[in-house]
Amino acid sequence: MTKRDETLGFLASMMPQRRLLGDQKIVRRVQGVVLEMPRSHMLPVYARLRPTYGQNLVELAAGLKDSAPDETLTVMDVGANIGDSALQMIARTDARVLCVEGDPYWVRYLRANVGSEPNAAVAEVLLAPDDTDWSAASPVREHGTTRFVSDIAGDRSQPMATAAELRQKYPEFDQLRLLKSDTDGFDPAIVPAVAHAWRDTRPVLFFEFDPTLARLAGNAHPNKVWDDLIELGYDRLAIWDNAGDPLGQMSIHDAAEHARTLEPRPVQYGYHFWDVAACHADDQAARDVFDTLVPEEFDVRGTWRDGQRRRHR
Repeated sequence: MTKRDETLGFLASMMPQRRLLGDQKIVRRVQGVVLEMPRSHMLPVYARLRPTYGQNLVELAAGLKDSAPDETLTVMDVGANIGDSALQMIARTDARVLCVEGDPYWVRYLRANVGSEPNAAVAEVLLAPDDTDWSAASPVREHGTTRFVSDIAGDRSQPMATAAELRQKYPEFDQLRLLKSDTDGFDPAIVPAVAHAWRDTRPVLFFEFDPTLARLAGNAHPNKVWDDLIELGYDRLAIWDNAGDPLGQMSIHDAAEHARTLEPRPVQYGYHFWDVAACHADDQAARDVFDTLVPEEFDVRGTWRDGQRRRHR
């Protein structure tokens, strides 16, 4: 058994044990920031076993800040959870971050962690991709994250907002430079909606692409996200695995074909979904950051087999 197999096996074995720890509040320093969280949260385990976990986003934010050092980096964090990504980006870049979280369970931790941070604002809403009524959606919480599913028996109390409504309500984030979206399946619908609402600022889009979760969330065609972004002028992707290790860059026109490796869940490749960053065709600064962080081209053959990353040139 390889070291990577051992790590994945250990993580799988830890998940049910962590759930048994329940909601007892703890305070931990994780990846350089102090966080209040439930004892069952998996973040400390992920960060200890895979130090690269979540750091691709932080490095992306740092690169964008370095490309315009005299400007404030303006970020929207959709699915902000307990605020770990927001705090790390603020600590690294002095960014201004709008933390969007729709699950009241996580909002209490989010407010505890970023509530006194002057560079952070909290929007307690479920960000909807359109005017569809998701106020009856029910949260499904697993491993420290939440996905929402349609539930006709819901109490219709879920606070909602579209991307356009968020932009109007939070004018201090009008010049959005970076979107981070991690919503356990909603991302292929939410990301184009945000990109459209801020199409004049052409933000870099960083999101989780997991077609299996997308279908569980009711999106029958998650690969439509690529066509939606192409229509908005996005043309280049940087891809990482779900632990934050770089897999390569690709043209967005090739994404649907390469995304076939994600279905069914590709145990043989050693990752279950992608972290994706997309930049607009006119955003040379972002393209330069991509070239620094993910310098190689994506090659599906250069994936994990027998615990070794094999590159075919």
